[in-house]
Amino acid sequence: MKPLAYHVLRLLADGEFRSGTALAQASGASRASVWNAVQDIEAAGLEVYRIRGRGYRLAQPVSMLDAGRLAQLLGETAPFNLEIVDEAASTNTVLLQRAQTGAPHASVIAAEWQRAGRGRMNRPWHAQIGGALTFSVLWRFSQGAATLAGLSLAVGLAVVRALESYGVTGAGLKWPNDVLWRGRKIAGILIEMQGDALGPSVVVIGAGINVRLSQAMDKRIDQAAADLETICGHAVDRNQLLAGLLGEFNAVLLEFERAGFQAFRDDWQRRHVHQGCSVRLTLPGGVRESGVARGVGDDGALLLETARGVRPFHSGDVSLRAAGRLS
Repeated sequence: MKPLAYHVLRLLADGEFRSGTALAQASGASRASVWNAVQDIEAAGLEVYRIRGRGYRLAQPVSMLDAGRLAQLLGETAPFNLEIVDEAASTNTVLLQRAQTGAPHASVIAAEWQRAGRGRMNRPWHAQIGGALTFSVLWRFSQGAATLAGLSLAVGLAVVRALESYGVTGAGLKWPNDVLWRGRKIAGILIEMQGDALGPSVVVIGAGINVRLSQAMDKRIDQAAADLETICGHAVDRNQLLAGLLGEFNAVLLEFERAGFQAFRDDWQRRHVHQGCSVRLTLPGGVRESGVARGVGDDGALLLETARGVRPFHSGDVSLRAAGRLS
């Protein structure tokens, strides 16, 4: 969408009626330009009511990100360098590019809308404006990539803890980096690294959380999905949610630097949705392995009990599917 459309969307975000004249005056634009902006908002998937004599109103209020409010919510407990953008193809891609030109430690980019969000194995992440929380965090480690095994699992745990603090119960973790609610995906994580094997290294952590799924968006997603507003039964304040997530990220990443994944292993396994389940793994090249998920190792590898004994599998391009519950 064009910048004017985002400006008009913020004016309409509370779900109250605004006249075309009032929107034009507040935007420094003509009424015709406001009308075009409303069309852009509708084209992006948001429903706008038009009533003669009253003006425009969103069918549902939208929680827009606000840098000032986020700064208040975060305080000094999580000193991130936070930037909010209207839209980006991928917040991970933006931060990876900035990392090469010296972007500071703990940089964060949150986007109102990701046009081309992506997950593991380059799978698309679908979301509409206001319907998801999509952001990326740049974290500089003194260690090399070889010492960061299990990081995606630790970050997944941080997401679950933040959701629980927000009031979500029943969230669990699917190895290696998905967050599920009653078997339906509610959040995903993508971690990308730069640097030398022995260090230092730069990690960009992307997260996407479903906040509100329209029927049209739900149909575009190729797996069972859940959203926070349906789970919680009320509108979600994305600023409060993002502040909680960043607070957990800060705590988990600092502890991970100190002690690695083993500090989180037991807590992760308590939330492991496939613990004791029969699962199928699809490995690179289409090779398949079946067995019982027996947790994870100190390095985050999935421990799969097979006919040949317990074997570790590292994430890479491995895909996991449940095959039933065992005792």
